Order: sequence, then structure tokens, then C-alpha cells
Amino acid sequence: MGRNTRKRRTPLATKAIAASAALALGGGGLIWANFYASAHESNYSAQNQTKAAAAQVATISCPDVGQKLTNVPNAARNGVAAELANLDKQITEAYARLASTRQAQTNDASFVQNAIVNPLKSKRAATIDRIRIDIQRVGGQFNNALSQLAACTTQTANQTNAGGQANTGQAQTGGQAQTGGQANNGGQQQNGGQAQNVGGQAGNGPVAADFVDITKVAANVQGKPQNGGNASTGTFTTRCGVNANKNHNTDNVIVAPGVANGAHHLHDYVGNQKVNAFSSNNTFLQAGTSCQNQNDLSSYYWPVVRVQDGTQDFDQNADGGGKEGNVGKILTPVQAQIKYVGSPASKVVAMPQFLRIITGDAKTTTNGLANANAHWSCTGFENKVQLTGQYPICPQGSKVVRTFAFQSCWDGQNIDSANHRTHVAFADPASGVCGNGFKAIPQLTMRLVYNITPPTIQNGQVKNAYAVDGFPEQLHKPATDHDDFISVTKNNLANKIANCINNGQRCA
Repeated sequence: MGRNTRKRRTPLATKAIAASAALALGGGGLIWANFYASAHESNYSAQNQTKAAAAQVATISCPDVGQKLTNVPNAARNGVAAELANLDKQITEAYARLASTRQAQTNDASFVQNAIVNPLKSKRAATIDRIRIDIQRVGGQFNNALSQLAACTTQTANQTNAGGQANTGQAQTGGQAQTGGQANNGGQQQNGGQAQNVGGQAGNGPVAADFVDITKVAANVQGKPQNGGNASTGTFTTRCGVNANKNHNTDNVIVAPGVANGAHHLHDYVGNQKVNAFSSNNTFLQAGTSCQNQNDLSSYYWPVVRVQDGTQDFDQNADGGGKEGNVGKILTPVQAQIKYVGSPASKVVAMPQFLRIITGDAKTTTNGLANANAHWSCTGFENKVQLTGQYPICPQGSKVVRTFAFQSCWDGQNIDSANHRTHVAFADPASGVCGNGFKAIPQLTMRLVYNITPPTIQNGQVKNAYAVDGFPEQLHKPATDHDDFISVTKNNLANKIANCINNGQRCA
């Protein structure tokens, strides 16, 4: 299947990205820190100013190895996944070192390169070589060009805006028009005031530029393709709750099976109640479910949203939580609507058992927006405005809404792929047709609604921000929002869903 077809999004996603600017795949990251020398230094000379300028903003961008691994033999996938998780861990550790050595960076312009970037390259090179060994050991072919992805690069403030989340096409008010990384969130300075962070309670976002008053944004939602004569027009709704029982963990069994804290951020789980890094297909079948339909054992999970108003939660000092920059009170959705819909162009085939789908990209700050599929809006605005690169500030009485429309075309053979993307695809946004032999499957859609006190922008700083959990180096950018799904059903439910949709019924 062609590359462009695989990456196509719905018209909604495409338009949202254009107006406002993808699951975690291992091995890529962006490390950001903002520094300046203290004006209170006793020896604040021209030499010190030169050093401070050199260290003012240090950004380390690492290529995402996981995105490039499109052909890994099944026998090597668990080993490769573990090594990709090691790459993520290495970036997390480097980010922590970057954040804790601000004074050293102010004093030595070469510190980041010598003490952080070069050691990181050596670790990554060894890990990528272990990936090569894992693949070749079982007879697979390894692209030696991947070895060149070990090196990370540094950038300064004028070379990046903390992830490229451009604000094209959106009106901004109240001091929001500034690049990421320039806002210091209300007294969050550390190390004697010698370091300026990039927003948020943990110093890694969000910043004022990550928010926009939704009432100031022009309508950007396009219409859907018209239904053809063979369209499948039914819907199937499954009611699985909002994770009121607080089933959380920081694993990701799709991307990092067997690796604790493989996500480096916290997930809400609804549906299947036995999902963690060590779960298997047999585990899924033996688990209970939060869904009213007990035949729906599927796992639906997404990164939590937190409000950063100075509050803390249970994981303030835990991996994947406060130790990795994910801080604040965890918000439980007030609604979580899960619905399967049909294709405007054809009938659908039933989803295969254990199909895995990741929609969006947890690393858009590193990878760019090619696989982004985040949609942020407010109640009362969903049919008019959808945002990818900014969080909405909703008017009083309106709630924050996250929506996801998953890939709805399947290759007809594989329940997963090496990079967790190429076995599924988006339909053509204009016609709704699946390309190159892919089959239409019921499209999973999700709508999560939150009660959030609107943040405010004061003097270029965001107060009472909210943000989606993410990898610490991704700076809590809204475009990193993503959603994960594993299809697990029993008693012929998968066929019942497809038949309902194909017959034009409304089922629940």
C-alpha cells in the first residue's frame, strides 16, 4: 500500500491540523530546556553573558527508530519492542539530566554536547545494534541505514518553537501569540532563579501558546463524504464507563509488551480490566470488562488529562507520573462515548480478534504532524472547530472534548505490524474508499468530555493549565494526544457489530 494512502486522515483531522498548527513508537524524542544566567551573579561579565547565550535554549532532537521499522519478523518483535523501550528510557534519562544541570550548562557552553548528547548517542548506537542482532538472528533483514539514527542534534531557541506547533489560521488574544518555551509559568523557577523552564508545574509544558480561546477560532470542520449506494450506515454503541474505578497504569502492551512503564505516562482504561505490559491474548479473554455488553472484552485506553493548578495526585513521586513531568490532578471524563460507524463507500467486514490499532502519535513534537490525529474542542463547538495543535479555552458552561476517529481500513491479514501502523489505514478523505486492497472495517470513534475550569492567560503565562499526559520530552503538546485499542470479543459480537452497521441499524 502506498505511503501517502497509509497516512491519510479523515477530512476532520486534515483540516484541524491545517488550522491549528501521533501510539507511542519507540526511539524518538525531543529534549528541551530553557536557561539564562542570573543577573545576580557576582561575576556577571561579558564572558558570562556569552556563555549564557550559548546555553540559553538547548534542544536535542532524536530520530524515531520505531517509525522506520516496518518489517520485523514476528519472532523478533518482543525483543525489538524491548530495545525500542530502552531508547525511550534513554531519552527520558537524558531529559532528566538536562533539567537538573542548568547551572553547569550556563557555565559551560559545551556541557550539553559533551555530557548529554554524546553519551546518549553511544547508548543509542548500542541499542540499535542489539535491534539488528535480534532481527538477523531469526533470519530477518536489517536496514543498516538505521544505524545512522543514533545521533541526536541540538538546537537553539531561534531554530525551533518547541515542536513546530504553528498557530496558522487561528486568532489569538491575551498574550498567547508566543512560541513554545518562552513562557515561564508563574514562579516555577528553580536553582536560585537561574533557570527558566518551558511552562507547567513540572517545567516541561504546557505554555501559553498551547492554548487558544475557541470563540476566536474560525470554523474549520469539513463535511463528510456523501454516502454511496453501497454505504454501511448503521452504528453500534458500546457503553463501558469513564474509568470511575481508576484503572490506571503507565504501560503500553501494544508498543512495549513486557516492559513496565513502557509508556512513560498514565493511561485510563475502560473495557478489558486486565491490561498491562504483561498481558497476553489469553489474559484478555479471561478478564472482566467494564462494558455493559459482557461480550465486549476490548481494551480502550488513552492518556489521562490533568489540571495543573498546584494540586498533586497519587503518582506525584512515581515513574510515569511526577518523576517524568506528568503532574497535577487526574481528571476523570464525565462522558466516554464509544461508537462504531460504517463506511460511506462500502459494506464493512468484521474486525479480526485481537486487532491492535493506535491512532495519533504520542511523539509529534519529535516526528511532526504526519500521524497526528488529535481533535480538541468544546461542547457547542464540535461541529464548527476542531483543534490539533492547541488546547481550547472553552467559554463558561462549555466542556472540553477530545474525539478520536480511528483508522477504518485493514489489510485483511495482520492484527498488528512492526511499527503498529501499516496494517491499518485511513480511508480516502474525499470518497471514503479504502485503497490498495484494504478492507473497510467498522470505524471506532471515541468522544471524551471533561469538566475543566477554563485556563487564563496573564502576562503571557497560562494559569490553571490542563494537559494530556505524555513522554516528558514531548512538552505536553496537544498534538501528542493519541488513543489505543485492542479488539477482543466473544459470542460472535464482532460479526454482530458488522451486521448491524451493514444493515443500517442503530444498535447498542
